[in-house]
Amino acid sequence: MAKKQRPTKAQQEYQEFVKTKEPKRSILKNCIWAFFVGGSICALGQIIMTIFIKYFNFNEKTASSPMVAVLIIISSLLTSLGVYDHLAQYAGAGTIVPITGFANTMTSAAIEHRSEGYVLGVGGNMFKLSGSVIVFGVFSAFVVAIIKILLMMLGVI
Repeated sequence: MAKKQRPTKAQQEYQEFVKTKEPKRSILKNCIWAFFVGGSICALGQIIMTIFIKYFNFNEKTASSPMVAVLIIISSLLTSLGVYDHLAQYAGAGTIVPITGFANTMTSAAIEHRSEGYVLGVGGNMFKLSGSVIVFGVFSAFVVAIIKILLMMLGVI
C-alpha cells in the first residue's frame, strides 16, 4: 500500500496562496438560496400539476408524470440556453436536488460531447455524470425495499 506523500514546500505555499484568493462563501446565505430556489422549482412543479388537473382533466395520480416531463423539458431548455448554469451558481444544491438537476446533468453532458457525434459523443457520454445518480438511486431503492420487507415480516408495519 502506497504511503501518502507530504506536499513540498512549494505546494504548501501555493495552497496557502490559493486560500487567500478563494472567495469566502457564506454557508447560511447558500443554504437560504438553495432552500428558496429548490422550493421554487418544486412550487413550479405543483403549479404545473394543478394546471394538468384543472384544465386537462387529469387526477392527482396521473398528473405527476406529465408534470415531471414538463419540468425536464424546461430544465433542458434552460440548460441549453445557459440560464440553468447561472442559476445553479447562486442556488447550489437547490437546483441539483429536484428532477431538474438530473435533466441539467444529462443535457450539459450531451451538449459538451455533441462534436464527437450522436452515438459515441452524446450517447456514450451523456450518462457519465448522471450514471452514478441512477446507480445510487436503484441501490437505495433496493435497500429501502429490503428494510420494508423485513419490517413487514416482523409485523412492525
